[in-house]
Amino acid sequence: MSLPTPGETHSVRRTFTAEDVERFTALSGDDQSIHTEPDEAGRYVVHGLLTATLPTVVGGDLDVLASHMAFDFHRPVYTGETVRCDWETTAVEPRDDATGAGSDTETASRAEITAEVTCVRVADGDESESATSDHGSGTDGGETVLTGRVEGVVSAE
Repeated sequence: MSLPTPGETHSVRRTFTAEDVERFTALSGDDQSIHTEPDEAGRYVVHGLLTATLPTVVGGDLDVLASHMAFDFHRPVYTGETVRCDWETTAVEPRDDATGAGSDTETASRAEITAEVTCVRVADGDESESATSDHGSGTDGGETVLTGRVEGVVSAE
């Protein structure tokens, strides 16, 4: 695997279920009533940190060992809603401590990586591939539910 490059984008989407919320409630111990009692429409509020697992899917696919994650939660997500999370690599800095490391991303085997993430609620059947970074509506009409930044180390091995 080669190192990511600045400007590289990745996207993941997920529809959270009541079972997802129940499992996360048991795992986290966060049993606030908004997560355990359905609203009038029969939906539960998805835990913010459960929503924040979406960027970790991309990070895992890229073999990123995260050192820092910061998220802003803009709107609640409810069970049955689909969320798309877009990851944009904004910086890749080669590390000097990597075996066989070069001075640039062409030859380096390890690097510090920074990415910006934006997660939006998408309508059923929406297959658009990117979100916007504003805090209102995305270009596809989806509302931004989470924005953030991920920093870590990635290897080309």
